[in-house]
Amino acid sequence: MGSIIFAVAAVTMIGAVCSVMLVAAAKVMAIKTDEREEAVRALLPVVNCGVCGYPGCDGYAAALIGGAGTNLCLPGGASVSKQISDTLGVGFEDFATRIAVVRCRGECTVRQDKMEYAGIRSCAAAKQLFGGRSACVYGCIGYGDCVNACPGGAIRIVNGIAKTDASACTGCGLCIKTCPNRVITTHIDTIRIVVRCSSKDRGANVRRACTHGCTACGICERECPLGAVVVTDNLAHIDYNLCDGCGRCSEACPAGCIQPLQESGDTMHQDAADAGCE
Repeated sequence: MGSIIFAVAAVTMIGAVCSVMLVAAAKVMAIKTDEREEAVRALLPVVNCGVCGYPGCDGYAAALIGGAGTNLCLPGGASVSKQISDTLGVGFEDFATRIAVVRCRGECTVRQDKMEYAGIRSCAAAKQLFGGRSACVYGCIGYGDCVNACPGGAIRIVNGIAKTDASACTGCGLCIKTCPNRVITTHIDTIRIVVRCSSKDRGANVRRACTHGCTACGICERECPLGAVVVTDNLAHIDYNLCDGCGRCSEACPAGCIQPLQESGDTMHQDAADAGCE
């Protein structure tokens, strides 16, 4: 009996000593947190999209205390940027609103399909089967993974491809991460000329697949008075540090794949007609 009591007492004493040691270690090794971090975290939207470049809203809140820019939260916009600046007592940084742009004009009325697809209605699934049904493996697959990912309902499938509504888009970038062909990007809202094609095929192959595809003819490059358009990898690219939005490249493009956003469906009307695509 005495041995049992001794064992219980020994275990109790060891437990008490370990408890004291753990409490002491917790106090000594505790990571001190800045109260401002919690205040800033409360201002951020619970999106955790990662577009700011940090691992979610918690990561961005910690980075802000370390001096990160206050204008990196795209879903929060200018109002959140201003509140963060006021909370941290730093100057308000200009916020550039961004919108999602689909770099593809391969509607079902102008593209060629290489097969009939009867699988899961998902872009990610179709991508695994010969790159999807379209003859262009670079374009929008059109099954709406981006639509499902968009928290603001800013994307719809119209005529077989994704279209964005600039008035509803927050620029969160979730659609970009979802698109298997990476045909969606974000642009500063003041930018109004975009290349709506992602194909890197040679011109003849592009024309066989889609009449609105970039054939790398170089006319846009020659017409740009500022040298802002360059054709590389069989595709036109615009340097927005040089572009002034004059629209000369758009007017000259024979395929019509360089377009002003306001005329290309990026401000999408809810009554947009579908041409009978699947």
